[in-house]
Amino acid sequence: MEIGYTDTLFLLRFNTSFVFVTLNYRYVCSHQVTQLSPVALYVVSHPLHVMVISVLGIIMNVFVLLVFWLHKKACTVPEIYLCNLAAADLLLTAFLSFWAKIIANQYKWQFSDHLCKVFHAAIVMNAFSSIYFLVMISIDRYLALVHPLSHQSLRRPRTAKLVCFVVWSLALVFTCPTIIYREVEHYHQTSICVLNIPHSLLYSGIMIIFTFIIPTGFILYFTVKILKALRNRLSTKMNSNSQAQEQKATTLVLSVLLAFLICWVPYHVVNIITMLVKLYKVEGCRFVINLSICINMFTYLAFFNSVLNPILYVIVGKKFQKKAKELFTLRCDNKYPVSFSLISQCQSRSDTTRVTPD
Repeated sequence: MEIGYTDTLFLLRFNTSFVFVTLNYRYVCSHQVTQLSPVALYVVSHPLHVMVISVLGIIMNVFVLLVFWLHKKACTVPEIYLCNLAAADLLLTAFLSFWAKIIANQYKWQFSDHLCKVFHAAIVMNAFSSIYFLVMISIDRYLALVHPLSHQSLRRPRTAKLVCFVVWSLALVFTCPTIIYREVEHYHQTSICVLNIPHSLLYSGIMIIFTFIIPTGFILYFTVKILKALRNRLSTKMNSNSQAQEQKATTLVLSVLLAFLICWVPYHVVNIITMLVKLYKVEGCRFVINLSICINMFTYLAFFNSVLNPILYVIVGKKFQKKAKELFTLRCDNKYPVSFSLISQCQSRSDTTRVTPD
């Protein structure tokens, strides 16, 4: 027997048949494997793609953090948020190797109850903190382009560090239900890590509202304002040096925002559909099994965002490229000391009032 699972759906395989099970109500059906897409079966049952995401994510996000942490210049406000975003991505990808191990072992949970809680808590923290760091980045770009001379106190590195601390704290609060109610259960002599939370539909609704609907609304609103500001600058041919650098930083931010939406929106949409399925107890074997497979596929797409972000920094971020070249040149000469920080690389340096990413 094989068990593939997400937070709300289980996909069990007995020889050549799939069985769909939910936690809140017991609805079981079977479906011949030969009738399912080979691609879907590969995604659900093969650990290679998850391990690739994990390894690439760890290497690339560590590289991004090293560039931000070890460079001699203090971080600008956008870089502080991007640095914390890379830390959130690193947190997720570091635990994905366990997910690959689970898939390789036919979805049987082999680890302890504590790791069951910590593993899924890392996923929740990444989902929450990532999108709110992007909200703060979009707000910062909005203030930089639309109100460049006002609200400068909101665009100081000290303020950005405080905001990052608040985001991490709220992310930890949102993981509390996962830490409390995640546990290992046994189905037909197979152990699985499940979320047995009371009023699970209410919990799912709250998570969707606070990790998707509200932050995505903010991101879309400020992104529209940013695009309008950029269009106005192009029409008036305002090409000063500081404005050109603001535009370059904004281009990177918009690329990261777009990548995030492409990778995460399908995941949240399928989660909304799943919640409605549980609410109205929708039946139909083919529908519920395909929905379960879609959740797995879109979950991996969301995980891939943690690899895509560092790629965008290297390809689109001209200033990041410059910092990386300077860093490795200076490291070879051993001219500058190394300093580290948990919240951002700027934590150990004196604060600065510089607010433009020059």
